[in-house]
Amino acid sequence: MGIFLKILKISTDMEIHIEDRYVSMFQEIVGMSPSQAKSAFHDIIQEAKEESLKEDSPDLPENVGGFLLEKKSSDEKIRSILAKKRNEGVRDQDIRWWFNMHDLERRILLKVDDVSMRSLFTKLREQDGLSEDEAAKGIRKGYPVFGDPDDTSHSTGEDRPLPYELKNRINIFVQKRLQKDPEKFKKQIEESSTFNALVREEVKKGNV
Repeated sequence: MGIFLKILKISTDMEIHIEDRYVSMFQEIVGMSPSQAKSAFHDIIQEAKEESLKEDSPDLPENVGGFLLEKKSSDEKIRSILAKKRNEGVRDQDIRWWFNMHDLERRILLKVDDVSMRSLFTKLREQDGLSEDEAAKGIRKGYPVFGDPDDTSHSTGEDRPLPYELKNRINIFVQKRLQKDPEKFKKQIEESSTFNALVREEVKKGNV
């Protein structure tokens, strides 16, 4: 099977698997209409496929996480990379969860975040009348921002980007807090400098 056809099959399978979830999320959280949400999701799929092909990564295996963990004892570079992640609270199961996904699915998840953040930023600017700095601060206050924790171009200290590998655990943590003690959770968010700082505090406590 050619690379393009392989990508097409993988993306079709993924669309069937996750489209309803993200289309619903765009409608509920971002405020898109059903047609806007579907269009946005399909654009994400197309962009992810094009990037994967451009960067020659569509044939990456789906068990990269397992490979990294197997090689950590014999490969100094891998051991160093994983050590940095562990300093941020990343565990073996997080590495498997993130890197055992297909390259295309990881790209889709990141692009979903980008669309959500851009839409929320626009809402804060246009509907709530906030400045660019205020809108950006509002997003960092209420939502986790992922990326390279060593990137201090926009934030420093506990506010730095969180590693992607923590995404699933953070989602589970947020759902539990919203169900168990929403008012206390809201207060904790308000008292934190950013959502990332809150997450790092909860990671240290063993709650995430």
